[in-house]
Amino acid sequence: MSATVGKILPDMVGHDGKDASGGRHPGLPWAGCSILAADADTLRAVRARAAAQGDELLIVDMPQLAQTSRVYDEYLDRLSDTGSEELTYCALSLVGPRNRIDKLVGKLSLLR
Repeated sequence: MSATVGKILPDMVGHDGKDASGGRHPGLPWAGCSILAADADTLRAVRARAAAQGDELLIVDMPQLAQTSRVYDEYLDRLSDTGSEELTYCALSLVGPRNRIDKLVGKLSLLR
C-alpha cells in the first residue's frame, strides 16, 4: 500500500539524508504516518465515509482478495467479480488534509 501511495504521490517522500558519520538514510514521508487498529467492519465504514468526500482524499485499500490471491491477474479477476458491498478489507491507507483524516479515524487506537 505504501508503494501505491508513493507512486501516486512521489513528492510525499522527503530527500535522503546523511548522518554526522556520512551514512546515508533514505527519505521518509514528510506528512507522518500513524498505524491504527480496526476490524474489517470499521475499515469498511471508514472507507465508505472517506469515499463520500470525493477526490479530497487518496484512498488505497487492501481487500482480503489481494491477500488470498497468489497471482495479481487472479486478484483482478476475482475483484471484478465481487461487488463492493461484498469486499472485506484488511487495511486502508488514507492521505489528505489532516483535519479530514482525523474526523474519519479519530476514535481508532494505535496498533500495538
